[in-house]
Amino acid sequence: MKPSTHKINRTNTPSRSLENKMKGIQIAVIMALGVLAAGCSNVERSRDLNNASVSPAVTAVQVCSNCHGVDGNPKSPNFPRLAGQQEDYVVTQLKNFRNHNRSDPEGFEYMWGLSRNLTDEQIAGLAKYYAKQIPRHHEEVLDPQLVANGKEIYEKGVPEQNVIACISCHGDKAQGIGAFPRLGHQHADYIEKQLDVFQNTQGRPGTAMEFVVHPLTGPNKQAVAAYLQSFPE
Repeated sequence: MKPSTHKINRTNTPSRSLENKMKGIQIAVIMALGVLAAGCSNVERSRDLNNASVSPAVTAVQVCSNCHGVDGNPKSPNFPRLAGQQEDYVVTQLKNFRNHNRSDPEGFEYMWGLSRNLTDEQIAGLAKYYAKQIPRHHEEVLDPQLVANGKEIYEKGVPEQNVIACISCHGDKAQGIGAFPRLGHQHADYIEKQLDVFQNTQGRPGTAMEFVVHPLTGPNKQAVAAYLQSFPE
């Protein structure tokens, strides 16, 4: 009996087909990694905080937006709204973070590392970026009586408790004045938290707020914070 002369075509066998597919996947992955690497090295899409050539607007979108939102209006009350914030205030706070002069818990946890390599020029650029953003009105409706009480404290203070009016430093529209921050449309929870920091810790030195808020009661703080979150358009 003669041996078979039929040749087996191995090019279409299942094992060879699987091998070709795997090679194709590997090539695709390598190409994708190459694209990602190119994107990370592109200063217009960079998260590199050590690179002073990255524009402040790119840094704001690629890095700061993770917490503060692209337009400075974050949904989470854990992070302050920066939209429409006073330039001088943002500059001061970023330098305080960079120099470890501000040590309130959230500031320490989130901002010390992020700000440590920022140049003065980058800080000034970020301040300008956020100052140009438009603050959004909160959709949440808070207790009208609480808001009314907060408005009274903001505009007139509580004389019998030696609480001065907030309006004298933060403006009639809570827009802030220079180094005094904008408070209008800020998250109520964030404002209450910062008032607690001023009142009970040394986490934010170099400001008169430590003495201003000392006489504020818990209900006072809650009311002012509710008014500022509900601030009219």
